[in-house]
Amino acid sequence: MSKKAEQFSFETALTDLEQLVLRMESGELSLEDSLQAFEQGVALTRQCQQALSKAEQRVQILLEKNGESVAQPFTEETD
Repeated sequence: MSKKAEQFSFETALTDLEQLVLRMESGELSLEDSLQAFEQGVALTRQCQQALSKAEQRVQILLEKNGESVAQPFTEETD
């Protein structure tokens, strides 16, 4: 696992995204700063979506074993 993936925290990314939205909604950012904030927001959104997708896959693994909740090893796909 890469250092970047190890350091990712869904909760931190979500908080950062919320702060970006508040800053952008305030109307106090320049056009260039707004574009940078938007770009950062898109990246954070993608990271959060990936984390949620992986969590969903893990839940599916737990629920699909003959209708019983049986833990299965989860192998993370890398892009």
